[in-house]
Amino acid sequence: MPMLILPTYIRTTVAILHDAGWVIACWLLAFWFRQGMEPALLWSNALRTVGIVVCLQMACFFSFGLYRGIWRYSSLNDLRRIAMAVGTASLLVPATMLLLQQGILVPRTVYVIDPLLLLLFMSSGRMIYRWWKEERPLAQVIGAGKPVILLASSEDQLLSIVNSFRRSPNWQLVGILEERLGAHGRELAGVPVLGGWHKLPSMVQKYSVGHVILEDSKLDHNGRRRAYELCEYARVKLMMMPAVDDLMSGKVHMATMRDVELDDLLGRDPVHLDTAGIGGLIQNEVVLVTGAAGSIGSELCRQIARFKPSLLVMLEHSEFGLYALQQDFERMFPNTAIRCIVGDVKDASRLRQVFQRYRPTVIFHAAAYKHVPMMESENAWEAVLNNTLGTMRVAEAIAAMQPEYQARKLVLVSTDKAVNPTSVMGASKRLAEMLLQSWSERTGIQAVIVRFGNVLGSTGSVVPKFKQQIARGGPITITHPDMRRYFMSVSEACGLVLQSALMGESHEIFVLDMGQPVKIVDLAKDLIRLSGFSDADIKIEFTGLRPGEKLFEELLGDAERTLPTRHSKIRVAALGPMPGSAWEKGVYQWLNQPGWLSDQDVRSGLARHVPEYEMYREAANVKPLMAVSKQAS
Repeated sequence: MPMLILPTYIRTTVAILHDAGWVIACWLLAFWFRQGMEPALLWSNALRTVGIVVCLQMACFFSFGLYRGIWRYSSLNDLRRIAMAVGTASLLVPATMLLLQQGILVPRTVYVIDPLLLLLFMSSGRMIYRWWKEERPLAQVIGAGKPVILLASSEDQLLSIVNSFRRSPNWQLVGILEERLGAHGRELAGVPVLGGWHKLPSMVQKYSVGHVILEDSKLDHNGRRRAYELCEYARVKLMMMPAVDDLMSGKVHMATMRDVELDDLLGRDPVHLDTAGIGGLIQNEVVLVTGAAGSIGSELCRQIARFKPSLLVMLEHSEFGLYALQQDFERMFPNTAIRCIVGDVKDASRLRQVFQRYRPTVIFHAAAYKHVPMMESENAWEAVLNNTLGTMRVAEAIAAMQPEYQARKLVLVSTDKAVNPTSVMGASKRLAEMLLQSWSERTGIQAVIVRFGNVLGSTGSVVPKFKQQIARGGPITITHPDMRRYFMSVSEACGLVLQSALMGESHEIFVLDMGQPVKIVDLAKDLIRLSGFSDADIKIEFTGLRPGEKLFEELLGDAERTLPTRHSKIRVAALGPMPGSAWEKGVYQWLNQPGWLSDQDVRSGLARHVPEYEMYREAANVKPLMAVSKQAS
């Protein structure tokens, strides 16, 4: 049956009548409590003065804003306001009676008894109404939801969290586990505090729960990992609670619990950005993003849009990818001015036309070919043209506009595979870094390079591939049991790219703190369990290293070291001397030569121009594992 909701003016009128009724009743009751006077005279005096009392006290109630609040949310602040209004009226009434020469009709004790009764009944009415509004739906949901245990990370707002559970028809909170709370063995709003997290397995059996809910407002990744492993051991499903602030504001409800995701377990803590500084870099500027429809490019566009550029120009080679991004922006950022440009970063004339028309002042160059094995054979020269020559085409388009307009900054999104590269893809990105540094030093235009590792869920990364393999029932294929990679979420990576863009001044290479490298085998096992399967359900097979792949990725070359910056998750590489102008001239001649180069010629050319590049050769101690089809240890 739908709940009847009265209009605001009717509810206000009811509240006024409620208080006016108690004003009259309390005044008469105060006279009734008075002893020692003739009853007929007592009641006659009460009735002769009650009109004055009603007018004065109701005027005080309106003055103190008693009818601006909502009764079902009555709080201590409302009780304080009632006390102030009643206290003021208790002084005003006898003074007015004296002024009107009516004071002789009122015994002095009435002036004391009346405000006490009025304070009691007005406050009680509001509290009873709030209790009724909260407990009536609660009676309908208690016992109806699934029994759960709450893993709490802090005492902050724990009572509010418990009350939110009590009002939820989906969950029945049977106990709380919290390690720092000094109330073990007691109850919180009727829910027992059972002890620390280590008691979870025994409490799961005692209360027969199938779900555990984690409140992680004060947890780092180690805490989330521990909660997940405890639930795995206890054979219950772990779910994540919405943010407490969102619950309290009504943005979300307890029904919006979510499953644990890979991001929660990979050791990435929240990133704090200098939003004011980034806003100063982007707000009211024309910003260009190349590779705008890619995993990094599209997230960069979304984060840039939040800082209100005057125009966001999105350059992308893929027509369909750009169309999908345009549709997203029309839905998510309808007030952001955008231009969707289909173009190739290798096309110098197209880039000059775009720069001349839109005159971007901040440029994020994210366009790149990134798939290592695919770029290693058959596509090696295309990788160099796109990743290296394409970068310099963007730089040249900026320089061609000087001094007609001043570009504030060019930001190159690079990769950890550019460090001591063994692949064509990595070497092409390293060559782009070296050329861009030399160009920035020569032209004086600010260029910033940002290196980071793998991004979770990006196009071509292992996570979407593993999910597809799990959906097909396995097996999951991994090249080598010792393969390790750095991972971060796409939102974190792009946020730190923006932070690096703000801090960069002149041809620096910024290195993002990627945390600890993750074994791909462990990543696959986490995904298997998060998908609801066991290691026995989905097998893991090893297929052997592919051309250009390394077992371990690096973030710095042998000759590099890093220095701290003002941001804890960003370091700047202190590099050795750059090659001279003869080297730069030779690279440009090689990049701009006519015709198509074979894969071997590309590798030979990269070896000449990138000193740290080592062409991939299968190590003697790494044997192909094509025949291995057993579970990793």
